[in-house]
Amino acid sequence: MAIAKRFKISHDEVFPHGAFIVSPVTSVSDFDRSTRENKVQQVDIDTGLPIWQVDVLDLDPDASKSARTVTVKFLAKVQPVPPANESGGPITPVIFHGLSALPYVEKVNEDFSRIAWSYRADAMGPVKSGSSSQQSPTKAA
Repeated sequence: MAIAKRFKISHDEVFPHGAFIVSPVTSVSDFDRSTRENKVQQVDIDTGLPIWQVDVLDLDPDASKSARTVTVKFLAKVQPVPPANESGGPITPVIFHGLSALPYVEKVNEDFSRIAWSYRADAMGPVKSGSSSQQSPTKAA
């Protein structure tokens, strides 16, 4: 049985205690093709679509300090729009649809490496009362 590098995973498996957007959605820079004067957005090798990202606060109380904020990426022709913040607080609760994960080895220092995760989502939507998995997504175009 072959296991794909990137695998599908539900929002509730990654963020069982909830997730909040803590940054604007921004383009991912292609550092190899960019210059100081000309910033170039990274594109996905397989689809040719531009890559966007947003920083997310994981509300897992057992998460280490360094693991509480993760980045979720999107492949989309246009910049994805986060759901409206109706929480009354400064950060936006969110649910990710079509979430996938890619494990990789991150070198922390000369003597220590760890397994880290790269997350990608197809869409994001608002958190409403009731079941999180039944919310309608805001599809990345």
